[in-house]
Amino acid sequence: MRYGFIIDNRKCIGCHACTTACKSEHDVPLGVFRTWVKQVEKGVFPNTRRLFSVMRCNQCTDAPCVEICPVEALYFRPDGIVDFDKNRCIGCKSCMQACPYDALYIDPDTHTAAKCNYCAHRVDVGLEPACVNVCPEHAIISGDMENPATEISQLLARETVTVRKAAKGTRPNLFYIDGDEASLDPIATEKPDYTLWGAQTRGVGHFSKDTEQLAFSGDSLLKAAMESNGAATSAGELRNTNGGLKSVDVLMGASRRVYDAPNKGLLWGWEVSAYVWTKAIAAGAFLVPAFALAFPQLSGLADFELLGMTAAGVMLSLIFLALTGFLLVKDLDQPKRFLYVLLRPHWGSWLVKGAYAITAFGGFLTLLIASSMLGWAWLSALAFWLAAVAGVLTAVYTAFLFAQAKGRDFWQSPALALHMLVHSFMAGSAALAFAGFLSGAPEIWFGFLQNVMLVSIAVNLLTMLVELTITHPTSDAKMAVEMIAKGRYSKLFWWVVVLLGNLIPFAALMSGVTGALPVSSVLVLAGIYFTEKIWVEAPQRIQLS
Repeated sequence: MRYGFIIDNRKCIGCHACTTACKSEHDVPLGVFRTWVKQVEKGVFPNTRRLFSVMRCNQCTDAPCVEICPVEALYFRPDGIVDFDKNRCIGCKSCMQACPYDALYIDPDTHTAAKCNYCAHRVDVGLEPACVNVCPEHAIISGDMENPATEISQLLARETVTVRKAAKGTRPNLFYIDGDEASLDPIATEKPDYTLWGAQTRGVGHFSKDTEQLAFSGDSLLKAAMESNGAATSAGELRNTNGGLKSVDVLMGASRRVYDAPNKGLLWGWEVSAYVWTKAIAAGAFLVPAFALAFPQLSGLADFELLGMTAAGVMLSLIFLALTGFLLVKDLDQPKRFLYVLLRPHWGSWLVKGAYAITAFGGFLTLLIASSMLGWAWLSALAFWLAAVAGVLTAVYTAFLFAQAKGRDFWQSPALALHMLVHSFMAGSAALAFAGFLSGAPEIWFGFLQNVMLVSIAVNLLTMLVELTITHPTSDAKMAVEMIAKGRYSKLFWWVVVLLGNLIPFAALMSGVTGALPVSSVLVLAGIYFTEKIWVEAPQRIQLS
């Protein structure tokens, strides 16, 4: 048994009865939707038509939201329905990043994730989903796709159907008859700011001035119309002498979106960028002296000096691990449930693996301090190597978590793990150098940190070059690269990240100028933070529905 949906676009009239029925059935708050009707106008006046596409959860056979959920709040029912338990949800928003169809949202009343669950409570008592029951044109067909006697099974066998984003490999169970790519492909049309009823956003995303829904007005309509038409005309030039709009054919582009659900903003905002940054410092502050201790010939320090620098690194790591934990909890919409990640874990999620890696890292560092104070050399050696392994996992696990976020193609980069590890060595050497100047570390230690920083900066520049220039398989990833290198983040990337955060510190360290190391350390730490900000934010600005 496997339940699915067919949307018959030959019949859909865009009446929004399904949206209204869904809201009524599940008491869905204003501003968020489990089901909505996207409307796209296609063609050039007078040869135009309006496309209606019902959007909702695709009830995927290989649902990435279920895979990434750290507490099994999302799960598969035996009948194939992807259901959720709001009482387990911690509001981490990972499922929203994983869904390629933008089907999930955070309920502004309960602060937990929600989505279409196929009206599972109705199915259990033999009823059809509310949207199917209310549709006046029978444009939504539901049922068991594996039962040849059902209407949906017969339609699938007889009609040509399409799905959204088949390349994602999610095996969606929502099919469209007469589906049009201009409507089903989210990047075929721009998401406008002027749609009717589209300004009632009550999501939990981070909204900046340019991501907020604008109020509907004549000028915003003109602006959107010009953008969809590719015109370089000013708003004033599109008005006639009477103050009204010029002919409709000027405004009508080849394809434009005229109604959609509101923008959800940036789901992972500054807290996630900051936590990736503090995590890099925490891991690197221990891994750098650990590397020196493992290869003492490279540092030139005596054993007792190395132990002293390692102790300083351990303390710095613990401080930034505490900050990392604080930021992780702060980003949750249900922070009181943060322990669910450890106590009710879904081991398939890298958020769980990362939480255990961070916890183990902190535990092994504490054990290293305690065993060293008690003089238990064998336990200190064991704790040291265990902490080193946990430190590497702490540094890189975010790359695998981001890779599970299947909705964000740019995060699928194979170089992202190296990106995170290199940032840890950069951040660790910079933080240790800055702390060393405040505490009076030996001069030879600064020489070692300088060499680590030089090598890590060089590798970081190479890694970013690879991430931005490799052949990206999808349009979404290419758009993110374009946004970073040439678009809205280009100035921040080239001037702050590349120049101030990498090239100037590298040149200053190579020159040997007095005072170059502490200044370079500050610039490197700032460059890493803004790199993470760009890498976290840019892919989230690519529309998914």
